[in-house]
Amino acid sequence: MTTSVTHDGRPASGLVTKDITPRIATEIRADKQTLLSGAHAGRIRELLEQRGVLVFPQIGFTDDEQVAFTQTLGTIAREVSGEEVYNVTLDPKVSQTADYLKGSLYWHIDGTMSEVPILASLLSSKVAPEAGGDTEFCNTYAAYENLPDREKREIESLRVMHSAWNTLFYYDPEPRIEMLRRMMAIGDQELPLVWTHRSGRKSLILGATARHIIDMDFKKSAELLVQLRDWATQPQFVYRHKWTVGDLVIWDNTGTMHRATPYDAKSGRLLHRTKLQGEEPFA
Repeated sequence: MTTSVTHDGRPASGLVTKDITPRIATEIRADKQTLLSGAHAGRIRELLEQRGVLVFPQIGFTDDEQVAFTQTLGTIAREVSGEEVYNVTLDPKVSQTADYLKGSLYWHIDGTMSEVPILASLLSSKVAPEAGGDTEFCNTYAAYENLPDREKREIESLRVMHSAWNTLFYYDPEPRIEMLRRMMAIGDQELPLVWTHRSGRKSLILGATARHIIDMDFKKSAELLVQLRDWATQPQFVYRHKWTVGDLVIWDNTGTMHRATPYDAKSGRLLHRTKLQGEEPFA
């Protein structure tokens, strides 16, 4: 901890941290120079794994600064189209993938179609809407750890088929066949329900891409997946971030789920995202 602060209340050097809730999310205050130096990258990564979500209130990074900060934490992951910074918005005038982002309104983990999911995402707020558009996160480590031992044993060896196209039916119950085929082309992947990480800790792999549990009756599968989602998204495991311009939020994509709360696509809401390359395959 440091007692030396700048004129706006930020620490002149080092990090000041404060847990926001007992089981998820920590606020970090530091000046830009401290964060961009990389001197505390190890501590930040440690906190990210422990707490799931890190909040840097109104740090006000430019795109170049956000990229530089991302690179202090690991290897930056580019988008499919090659860019390092991605516009997160439902406004089709700003993003060509706005329709696809409609799926972001439902609990999910990024990269369930990949063997190695991204490690983390970093979002900075450029335009905050007047209403809605918060981002919710749930800690899937804590959700697993707090399950009764009997339930842990029952789900330990279960495997789940994840499909990108499954998310389509959340926001478009009657899609045109062309859209369904485009989403199906993204792929499917069988994943464990319980991810045993290299650290030895375990987390749940759930969300809108989870279609069915392998070799289980369809109704029982749906019931169990919804039951576990409800468990993991209880208030004690959830942090909801209300954006103000300049905020930066990082989340551990391997140990959390997230979703945006509904907002008007014409509200101007705009977040800029960078990502860290994955370092651990799904077990």
